[in-house]
Amino acid sequence: MTQQPRFTAGTDRVSAGQPAVVVRGYAMVPVRRLSLDDVSRRSGLHPELLRRFVALGLVDAVRGADGRLLFDRTAPATLARIQRLRAGLPLNYASIGLVLDLLDRITELEEALRRSNTSSRRDESWI
Repeated sequence: MTQQPRFTAGTDRVSAGQPAVVVRGYAMVPVRRLSLDDVSRRSGLHPELLRRFVALGLVDAVRGADGRLLFDRTAPATLARIQRLRAGLPLNYASIGLVLDLLDRITELEEALRRSNTSSRRDESWI
């Protein structure tokens, strides 16, 4: 019985001097998207309003092979966010798009700041 080569930690070579085998995983199941009817039912919004949101760029959708709108699984949460903003602020839908973009940018900046603070604390560990 032959011995299997062992991987050396932190390298891409095996102990026998052979190149390591890189295994990549790919999704075997296509990403399931929601139909216009599904999103309409889950969000409680009329399909025509959802089409208008897509046209305004408030929610992302793609066209399927049959030409129907298909939404990402996060679309109902995005639509709920739009509804909360519309109810809480006297803004039109175009303005809500701007507010959504700004809120997303704030989230990105907060995450970058959090990562920066985490890495700077690691750098100060010698103190």
